[in-house]
Amino acid sequence: MSQSGTLILIMSIAVLAPLLAYGVGRWLPVPLVIFEILLGIVIGPDVLGWATEGELVDGLSHLGLAMLIFLAGYEIEFDRIRGDTLTRAAWAWVCALVLGLGVGLLLASGGFSKAVCIGTALTSTALGTVLPLLKDAGDLRSRFGSVMQAVGACGEFGPIIAMAILLSGRSAGQSTVVLVLFGLLTAGAVWWAMRPHQPWFAHVIAKTLHSSGQFAVRLVVLLLALMLGLATWLGLDVLLGAFAAGMITRIVLHRAAPDSAHEVVSKVEAMGFGFLVPLFYVVTGISFDLAALLEGGRALLLLPLFLVLFLCVRGVPVWLLAPRDLGRRDRTALSVYASTALPLVVAITTIGLEEHLLKSSEAAALVGAAMVSVLVFPLVAMKLRAGAGRKALPGGPRQGAEAW
Repeated sequence: MSQSGTLILIMSIAVLAPLLAYGVGRWLPVPLVIFEILLGIVIGPDVLGWATEGELVDGLSHLGLAMLIFLAGYEIEFDRIRGDTLTRAAWAWVCALVLGLGVGLLLASGGFSKAVCIGTALTSTALGTVLPLLKDAGDLRSRFGSVMQAVGACGEFGPIIAMAILLSGRSAGQSTVVLVLFGLLTAGAVWWAMRPHQPWFAHVIAKTLHSSGQFAVRLVVLLLALMLGLATWLGLDVLLGAFAAGMITRIVLHRAAPDSAHEVVSKVEAMGFGFLVPLFYVVTGISFDLAALLEGGRALLLLPLFLVLFLCVRGVPVWLLAPRDLGRRDRTALSVYASTALPLVVAITTIGLEEHLLKSSEAAALVGAAMVSVLVFPLVAMKLRAGAGRKALPGGPRQGAEAW
């Protein structure tokens, strides 16, 4: 099928998936992303063969992943998660990295680069998937939500940094210098964002918010493009730039135009979750190597093993190092949420395949386990939160926003 035909199919799935999620949600709350990925597999080359990858679709998919990480970066409220909460989250991720690299070395039979791919994938957290669930449940700004933000931020940021240092092809010293340079340039952008802005800035944002000008939305897209370009120029993963762009955008909007910030972000979210992000998930399904997974043997055995390892490598350190003021059920829910992985697993396995570090069957097992984690772990975590006296399931698409 042509690229235009594939794009039509993808957007048809993007429309169908929320309807299926709504219908099934009456009995079982299945995350929307699962329908998007599964339907992508169905139309992909290993089942119906209706859709194939191509330059246009792949480019939009990469932009969708960048938008997902950007929105996750925007949601992080560092003024609420700094101090002991962030320190504990960071140490939990470092412990997970040590465990992950150890497990990776065992599974890779001593191959370090392959161990890095497997190990860093096991330490990731699908913050872009978890935060919308917390937001819809009105739980994002609770104490549990702030801790989850800290844990998730480390689970998003940490693996990207680890990959940049360990799999960049540079020496550790060169990689560190490049990351420091990126950090300094990002700090400069943050300094600019935190400066007092002239009154005309907020006036232009408000004036064009409901016109064809859309100054604020265009500015957000420019900031994202600049940070993606900076990461590419320095030879870093673009996801690092996307995450930084989200944090900078939050500072700019909340300092320059606090009255309009929520509405501006709603427009960006509409562009992201309405088009680019579902496109990324559907293409993930289309590109999923189902044949390699179903051939049997080691790949099928690895899938449940990786699923357990997500919980052990990522979840156990989070449970042990969670803030003491969280109850046992909340700590368990936090560790299960933290073990939910997918976007970075897809990105890491893609790098592993391109560099010939992973076999197709191994990448399929990792991505398959991550897909199952997105389906199962949030449901378990929400159930645990319900048992702790919290509302587990969203009652409607706007409920979380109204609860704020």
